[in-house]
Amino acid sequence: MIRHLLRLAIATLVAGAVAVSVAHADDEKFIIVQSTTSTQNSGLFDQILPTFRDKTGIEVRVVAVGTGQAIRNAVNGDGDVLLVHSKPSEEKFVADGFGLSRADVMYNDFVIVGPTSDPAGIKGSRDVVAALPKIAEAEVPFASRGDDSGTHKAERRLWKAADIDAAASSGTWYRETGSGMGSTLNTAIGMDAYAMTDRATWIAFGNKGTHEIMVEGDPRMFNQYGVILVNPEVHPHVKAEMGQEFIDWLLSKEGQAAIADYTVDGQQLFFPNANDGSS
Repeated sequence: MIRHLLRLAIATLVAGAVAVSVAHADDEKFIIVQSTTSTQNSGLFDQILPTFRDKTGIEVRVVAVGTGQAIRNAVNGDGDVLLVHSKPSEEKFVADGFGLSRADVMYNDFVIVGPTSDPAGIKGSRDVVAALPKIAEAEVPFASRGDDSGTHKAERRLWKAADIDAAASSGTWYRETGSGMGSTLNTAIGMDAYAMTDRATWIAFGNKGTHEIMVEGDPRMFNQYGVILVNPEVHPHVKAEMGQEFIDWLLSKEGQAAIADYTVDGQQLFFPNANDGSS
């Protein structure tokens, strides 16, 4: 009887150890993706990541910050994959040896939104470089993220193209929030200000108030997203195999279809283009 109880106890301990081991292994089957607020706030990741997890068993944990911060995090090794939207910065990340290679994933575009009263008179414009000077000349409020995000980087390029140093007017009509897209849009709406946002975030944004799209359709407002595996030779703890599996899935027909299928109110938010000339 005692031997029988002893065997049961040993079997129970072994089973418990195996269960703990399996649970620990499952806990380890995840990757960290440094990405942007637009991919998170738009709901895209909530839509597509469960499909990837069900297919591979890999959990994707997203750190959603501005592109500049996401890149700095990846440089520090705080992630396995980088998915952001500032191609020059992404290419520098790779050239500096922190990423293995870069590939196009999807795109959408930026828009300028503003109050229906449109004090700068820019509604309906398809020329963002002509519209921005009107905002500056009228000195009507413009809310900028001011956070080195992909959207902020693009906005600064457009102000430069319009030959305007908007940052020199910071604190007057030009307001830098230093925060994410959702918070910046809330600020813009609260103060009847113009703002630049990616279209996906705007479509998914719930607090539009009386704001609407003022400027859209300018090719200079094209918004490309790229994906990069963090270099495991620089950061040996990077989960390169699982990270590459995620990248391969994003670029596959299945991943691209999952991106294309995501809509809000019947509107497609991102347009896959992995096969249109990845770099």
